[in-house]
Order: sequence, then structure tokens, then C-alpha cells
Amino acid sequence: MTASASSATNRVFNFSAGPAALPESVLREVQDEMLCLPGAGASLLEISHRDKLFVDILHDAQDTLRSLLGISEDYSVMFMQGGATLQFSAIAANLLRGSGKRAEYLLTGSWGKKAIAEAKKEGDAVAIYDAKETNYDRLPTASDYTVSDDAAYLYYCSNETIQGVQYPSEPDCPDSVPLVSDASSDLLCRPVPVDRYGLLYACAQKNAGPAGVTMVVMRKDLLERADPNTPGYLYYKNHHDNDSEWNTPPTFAIYVLGKVARWLRDEIGGLEAMEKINREKSDSLYKIIDGSNGFYRGHAQQDCRSLMNVTFNLPSDDLTAKFIAEAATHRLAALKGHRSVGGIRASIYNAMPREGVETLGQFMTDFAAANG
Repeated sequence: MTASASSATNRVFNFSAGPAALPESVLREVQDEMLCLPGAGASLLEISHRDKLFVDILHDAQDTLRSLLGISEDYSVMFMQGGATLQFSAIAANLLRGSGKRAEYLLTGSWGKKAIAEAKKEGDAVAIYDAKETNYDRLPTASDYTVSDDAAYLYYCSNETIQGVQYPSEPDCPDSVPLVSDASSDLLCRPVPVDRYGLLYACAQKNAGPAGVTMVVMRKDLLERADPNTPGYLYYKNHHDNDSEWNTPPTFAIYVLGKVARWLRDEIGGLEAMEKINREKSDSLYKIIDGSNGFYRGHAQQDCRSLMNVTFNLPSDDLTAKFIAEAATHRLAALKGHRSVGGIRASIYNAMPREGVETLGQFMTDFAAANG
């Protein structure tokens, strides 16, 4: 057996919340091209970001994303670094600072809380809905909040990875207010009506590629709102005007992201097909949770359960520890829940194969029967 074959045999079902699983076919492509990118005479890791070969790779990734998501020319597609953490500041620096307006936030989990904390450093940012009293297990209804017609923007996180709470559709927002979304963990898991947004972004390591690159999709008219004296890397217009090469971009991460986007287009058949698969995967686990007579208790309310992060608790910490230890013997890895929620978190992003979900589901059924 070759070393590469042995490595493939040893792969586990990786339920990590991020960096997370990547499609095996993409990993094999990357492996094949790692030493020498076709036509380059060198590894992708070694060539200049100004080299035409890489610029073509960057443009192909942008074009494939535009095709998958139906992104019109009214929007810029930019690749940045710094993850969601930088976007928390960049959004407020570009759209709130000096505007005389207030930014409004819907807080449905940990990432929304982190975002508003950074926005408050740039101006008036307020939570018009906060689900903290129920430990972020639900979403607001339209009657739970009111967006000001002159708000700088309305911000929400479409999928909270820690709590396993996901918006089934966009929250209500006046046409006069840019809708802004942290879509880090669910962008590309289903179709998205991009034209309803002012800006949406996703750090790739959850569902679209390796750590290191963040996709920013921004309506072009909003690029003019920021003061040109905004610190350079935070200033979106710099990235738009320089085709994501205002500084050296994360070349390898963009290269892999482009391959993941083509995998979605060519192997999966697009985002509608991907959503169907994701619903089947998540429904199979939620069915086991609901049928366990209380042995498994889902964290999120049923009307906002995530397609991407299935979170649940067991009757005791001891059983949780036993579940995680025994799951590892079945090649089921990275299932421990976040400390703020506890229990189990199974992140079943696009690249998690059905076999992995089926193996986890059977293990859950067997474990409840043996320990319930």
C-alpha cells in the first residue's frame, strides 16, 4: 500500500466546526498539483500573485461564485484575509463610522455578540433583538424587532455554528437599509437571493475552503460610503479597485476555494442540489434526536435548526464524555460541543459525505439503546 493510499484509509469522518471537512475529490486534485501547478513549472505555493496563471485562478473562482450564487454585476466579489473577526470591524468602519446613523443588530448567537462589540468601537450600534435569555436557541419573529428606516445597516449571522441556529430565510428589512450578513458557515449550502443584500461575507474554513480567505460580496454603490481615510486594509474600495490584490492575497486558499466552487457546480449540480442533500443529512439526525424519548435534547428550537451544525445534549456530562470517546472508535471525530452549550455538535457541512452522517446516526441509535 502506498503512503497516500494509507493516508486515505486512515481518514476519519470529521465533524469539526472549522477548519472543517473538504471534498475528497478536491483534496486529491490539490495533491496532484501540489508539487507543480500545470503550466507554472512550480507549485502554486511558489508562484507570484501577479502571475497570469494565478490571476486566472482568482478570476475563475470569482466567476464560479457569481454563477453559483447568481451574483450580478451590481456587486463586487472580493477576497480578503482576517476572517469574520476583521469583517466585524470593516463593516462598521465602512458603513457606520461618521454616518451619524446607528447600526442595528439581531443577536442570535456567539458570533453576532462578537460582531456588535467591534461595531460599537466605530459608532452607535444597538441590538434590536437579543436571544440571550434562552441561551440563543431561537430566532426572532417579525414582531420581535423593528428596524429604523434610516439605520446604517441591519446585521445578522445567518447560521450560528455554536448554537446550531440558522435563519431559514432573510429577516425583514426595509429597502432603504442595507442588509448585512455573516454567512461564514452556510454560504454555498443553499441558494441565496444576493440582490436582497447590501453585503454578505463568509470566511471559507467552515463550508467553502481552507482557512485564510474570506469572500466579501458587496453592492458596488456602498463602496463609496466610507471615508477614504479609513485604514487601508479595512477600506473595501481598495480591495475592489485592485481586484483583491491590494496586498498579497491568500493565494493557496483562493485556489482551493475555486476548486470547491467547481465541485459544487460540476459534481453536485449546483446549490439547489446541494441544499437537498444537506436537508436529507440534517433531517436524518434530527429524526433520531426527536425519536430518542428525551435521551438526546436538541439545543435549537425546531423551526430554526441548522442544516450545518446539529447541536444536542445528553442526560449527563459523564454520558457525553462516553459518547465522544466511543464515537472516536467508529471514526467519528470532533463531536464535542462548544463550552457555552455543552453536549455534542456535529458539523455536517457540504463536504461531509452521507456515509459519515449515516455512521453517526447508527452510532447515536445504538448508544441511546445501550445507555438510555
